[in-house]
Amino acid sequence: MGATARPTRRHRVGRAAPSGSEELLRQGVDWLVRFVEAAGAIIIGVGAVTAFVLFLVAIVRRDTSGFVRVRLLLGRFLALGLEFQLAADVLTTAVAPTFVEIGKLAAIAAIRTGLNYFLAREIKEERAELERAGTRSELEPPA
Repeated sequence: MGATARPTRRHRVGRAAPSGSEELLRQGVDWLVRFVEAAGAIIIGVGAVTAFVLFLVAIVRRDTSGFVRVRLLLGRFLALGLEFQLAADVLTTAVAPTFVEIGKLAAIAAIRTGLNYFLAREIKEERAELERAGTRSELEPPA
């Protein structure tokens, strides 16, 4: 009795098995998605650690305006990290997406875009508050 090769991956219902080049492209995109997701997570992690350290410094110095600067800094890191996460989601659907995948991407993109919008708005409001108070953060680039 001859053994027949079984595919190791399940293929989507209603689709033919991918060709060798499509499978290679899919694997390349999978690795790229992992890299971009990791970059986003690292950015958010670095921002959180940096903000926490600056928060502790503000507490020790009893600098209440330091809290606003910490929030601005963390907000920037979060916004950038979320952009990377959204890029990874877009890459996920780059190779032969199904309607279900496109729907999931649309929902994720809407949520992350909403988060970015509100983060950007809060950063703008906090920056305006700092300027009204006459305080310029050394962490902020000149306007």
